[in-house]
Amino acid sequence: MARFDKIAVLMKMGEAPVVPVFYHSDAATACAVLKACYEGGVRAFEFTNRGDFAHEVFAQVVKFAAEECPDMAVGIGSVVEPATASLYIQMGACFVVGPMFNPEVARVCNRRGVPYTPGCGTVSEVGNAQECGCDLCKIFPGDVLGPNFVKGLLAPMPWSRLMVTGGVEPTEENLSKWFRAGVYCVGMGSKLFPKDKVAASDWQYVADMCRLSLEIARRYRK
Repeated sequence: MARFDKIAVLMKMGEAPVVPVFYHSDAATACAVLKACYEGGVRAFEFTNRGDFAHEVFAQVVKFAAEECPDMAVGIGSVVEPATASLYIQMGACFVVGPMFNPEVARVCNRRGVPYTPGCGTVSEVGNAQECGCDLCKIFPGDVLGPNFVKGLLAPMPWSRLMVTGGVEPTEENLSKWFRAGVYCVGMGSKLFPKDKVAASDWQYVADMCRLSLEIARRYRK
């Protein structure tokens, strides 16, 4: 069961509007990265469902977070069908993210009070997702759609909460564009966790980059 309800999760994403997106097959490494992000001020962490037995790693990460990072909401990403959503919700996922919108996933998440953030690439997809109870929609892929898409969508639909993933970098030039356009938060993956830094267990680098990204995001967020 999720440790935080839908409102609490959305508030965490709003107050610390950078959501790390990470996967690793080694649970110890995943836990170390999560801890570094927590120390850097992050309060919502997306573990992606990408490798074999990813659910087993996720279970260990959730248990670790409950003890070592008590204010961290751990969610699952790369979910495309309801069975996978149910599996991870049973393991304690506080939120579910997908690269696409599947209304059946929305039904599963709504039933359990877990926020579902689907990937949307058009205004109509965002609208359909909102009708199915998605309070936060993911603009994906961000590097293809760009900040102008966010700005254009929010003009006629200012009530929309949008998270962008893809093409997000921990720099003032990049983050300022997204937050000036009006995103609610951003999801950031490999730019926060360069392979060489992970291989070297340089967790201080990860914490510092999270802290820097949050400082920039808060400066420009509307």
